[in-house]
Amino acid sequence: SGTGVAFTRNPSTGETKLWGEYLLNAQGEDVVAGIRNADDIDKLNVDMPEAYKQFQDITKKLEGHYRDMQDVEFTIEHGKLWMLQTRDGKRTAKAAVTIAVDMVNEGLITKEEAVVRVKPEQVDTLLHPQFVEAAKRAADEEGKMFAIGVNASPGASVGRAYFDADTAEAKAKEEGQDVIMVRPFTKPDDVHGMLAAKGILTSEGGATSHAAVVARQFGIPCVVGASAVRIDMEKRIFVAGDVTVKEGDWISVDGTTGEVFLGQIEAIAPNLEEQTDLLTLLTWADEISATEGIRTAPAGWPTRGLQVWANADYPEDARRARSYGAQGIGLCRTEHMFFEPERLPIVQKMILAGNDVETRQASLDKLLPFQRADFDGLFEAMTGLPVIIRLLDPPLHEFMPDERELLESVIEARIKGESVPEKEALLADIEALHESNPMMGLRGVRLSVMLPEIVSMQVRAIFEAAADVKLRGFDPHPEVMIPLTGHVNELHFIQPKLEKIAAEVMSEKGVQFSYKFGTMIEIPRAGLTADEIAKTAEFFSFGTNDLTQFTFGYSRDDAERNFLVKYVEDGILEMNPFQTIDRAGVGQLMDITVKKGRATRPDLECGICGEHGGDPNSIDWCYQIGLNYVSCSPFRVPIARLAAAHAALEHRV
Repeated sequence: SGTGVAFTRNPSTGETKLWGEYLLNAQGEDVVAGIRNADDIDKLNVDMPEAYKQFQDITKKLEGHYRDMQDVEFTIEHGKLWMLQTRDGKRTAKAAVTIAVDMVNEGLITKEEAVVRVKPEQVDTLLHPQFVEAAKRAADEEGKMFAIGVNASPGASVGRAYFDADTAEAKAKEEGQDVIMVRPFTKPDDVHGMLAAKGILTSEGGATSHAAVVARQFGIPCVVGASAVRIDMEKRIFVAGDVTVKEGDWISVDGTTGEVFLGQIEAIAPNLEEQTDLLTLLTWADEISATEGIRTAPAGWPTRGLQVWANADYPEDARRARSYGAQGIGLCRTEHMFFEPERLPIVQKMILAGNDVETRQASLDKLLPFQRADFDGLFEAMTGLPVIIRLLDPPLHEFMPDERELLESVIEARIKGESVPEKEALLADIEALHESNPMMGLRGVRLSVMLPEIVSMQVRAIFEAAADVKLRGFDPHPEVMIPLTGHVNELHFIQPKLEKIAAEVMSEKGVQFSYKFGTMIEIPRAGLTADEIAKTAEFFSFGTNDLTQFTFGYSRDDAERNFLVKYVEDGILEMNPFQTIDRAGVGQLMDITVKKGRATRPDLECGICGEHGGDPNSIDWCYQIGLNYVSCSPFRVPIARLAAAHAALEHRV
């Protein structure tokens, strides 16, 4: 007599082989209860070959009937096999993919069923480094977890803690250290340190804070809003409860769960190119997205499903995005290019030129070759595919030194009786740039209207790069995006000037290629007047981070820091609207925008490039309202590809 529990396939790896345990001289729940060490199910073939063969035959029938891996329990009484129960077996993400693909190849299920059975969050798990579970559990049992925050960017990272971007970059590049950058919050001028880091930890911020957005874009594990962490920059330490971490100490950050640990935890890094089953499944997902039409699509609308594009600022990002299956670049943020160390001083001089157009133009002339080289690499990497480049968007003060730090430096010098006229002049200039609400101030298209030389340089760089790439035998498809449009007259003012530059460049270079000018829909008024805007703009791209801010009247960072968590916990909001599209409000506005825009221009290309572009729930909504594409971080492209196929199947014609 005996009893056992088995899976028809390995629940950890997906291998097509019986996997389980049994006990002789036992009954009932004895294997599950673990009353003594059990034997591998294969040994049953030695102890009771007839029962084992019968069991093997039955499990094949069960799997064929239910068309899924089964978790079965059995008992043997006086040599006779009795089946007790069967159910669909739980499995790891890796096993889920392997089993789904194998069952298609075996004829048990269709490709569509295989795609539906694998969840986007399972794909997410397979794309990022993860801590070895036993090692993480041991660290937890030893009390090494000292903080928990928002799981902003998935994956596991281990490194030495450093508290500023310059040090983080120096330690990583010059000394080859693995670095975790620890900050209260990050700003655009911290990007060079973030890119050098293995992981990021902030004590403030939420899932759509600067740190979170940049980390997801570049696939860097990140935990934000770990409020237990208190950083002392003077002492170069941080404190969390009774734990003190000095600069250079080892910490481990789990961006998948939001947990942070002392010391080093063993991690394993996956490789997408080696995951052949996942690549096969994603190919099937793309086929489904391409063939399933939009339910109740009005006449003239696209009848294919959603494409997945990527947000990429550098050629390396574009190459990675393409290798992950992206079918275009939906957002290139040109401001990130300005923060490079050799460029930032030129940018600052350009900003401080004030009304001196000649000085500003001289600085822009120096920046143009840098921008042209950046775009050249993007167009070459994405040859044959569209590349949307957003013109300068953020307020100008973001490119300047921190006003508070500079003020403290000036005050300290005055106390010491030192003369620092350059710093005082710079402080005065920065104060002159001050705005009460900079995110609603001089930025985006307004910057183009007030300082047209800046975007004129950018457009010239875009089209010179595209022309050069075309002449080298590649196939560039530039699409220029004008951000933050609120009124069609803004486009009437600036777009013809930019189109003139594009024509001039192609004439100068003696080459022709297709291009588009479009706009970013971030302001509710733009959505409500989309029929007018679509007469000028050739494409719309939803910047849903700002659109959510303006629609709710929330300051994103302030909301996530002060009240948004409680709103979700207490059920005032069903979910964080900066993570998942608020369909009733923001989503309805998007729907209105698409319908009004296509009423004017039926072939209007519509997409989304905000953080929601990588969220499966939001992708489903984007499919329903008829968007052409979603654009997300390169590292989220595989997740979005699967989510787009799920949406196509859910809403199939």
